[in-house]
Amino acid sequence: MLYILLGLLAALGLIFTIALVRKAVERKQLAPNLESIGLGAVTNFFDTLGIGSFAPTTAWLKFRKMVPDSFIPATLNVGHALPTIAQASIFIVILGVHVSPVLLVACIVAAVMGGLVGAPIVVRAPVRFVQGIVGLALIIAAALYAMSNLQLFPMGGSATSLEGSYLYIAVAAHFVMGVLMSFGIGLYAPSLILLSLLGLDPRLAFPIMAGACAFLMPTTGFRFIAADRIDLRVVLGLALGGIPAVLIAAFIVKELPIVWLRWGVVVVVLYAAALLLGAAFSGKPKSDPSATPANE
Repeated sequence: MLYILLGLLAALGLIFTIALVRKAVERKQLAPNLESIGLGAVTNFFDTLGIGSFAPTTAWLKFRKMVPDSFIPATLNVGHALPTIAQASIFIVILGVHVSPVLLVACIVAAVMGGLVGAPIVVRAPVRFVQGIVGLALIIAAALYAMSNLQLFPMGGSATSLEGSYLYIAVAAHFVMGVLMSFGIGLYAPSLILLSLLGLDPRLAFPIMAGACAFLMPTTGFRFIAADRIDLRVVLGLALGGIPAVLIAAFIVKELPIVWLRWGVVVVVLYAAALLLGAAFSGKPKSDPSATPANE
């Protein structure tokens, strides 16, 4: 089963890369944004070590005004898709053999189905709605970072599989998480918390949550690539910087003391959330700059 998953991931990654490059050529956006290369490297490096990539990337995109607010969900899901495939492949090889294949595949499929439901909503949603959802996502992310630092996450159990009602809960929850991923709400932390609460060995949550994201992000990414709310130069930069950073973090660095970094991320993310929610509820009508990035 693991070989099948790895083969499907490789095929999906190749097809997604071809589609991404073709669309970038068509839109004359093939030259990657240099700043986003650095952003992709930093966020995916720390994502592999447990910080998460969506919230820090969102905060930086907002501060630097690299893309309009309504572009953020597509930028996250498409830009981090290929680095996440690399990350998931590593976790599946290292830990996937220890987890129940039924649980692993069921959660991946559920998350992908949720993403397919959520992506069309994001593409058509009003700008203020997207701003509000992304702002709330950042608040949730900040709370999860704080919980992690304060060691408030559930300890988890030693189970390698879930059965009966616990399995159904895990699958249903990953469907919901898949929907929320389309709006830029990262799946890693909620998935880890839920699976730990249900008694799974927390280490075995990594191939599940990474695998779910790795299949979900490119699958929904095809829809995002074809939409107007995306700047492929920023997306390509995130991918180009992110892939080598994942490999360095996984095989060379492996572990770092990141408690204080998480507290820094909490502060930055909360400030970005305040900016987004302020824009969403400002009461001033805004047009959707769906074709032109804010910094052009």
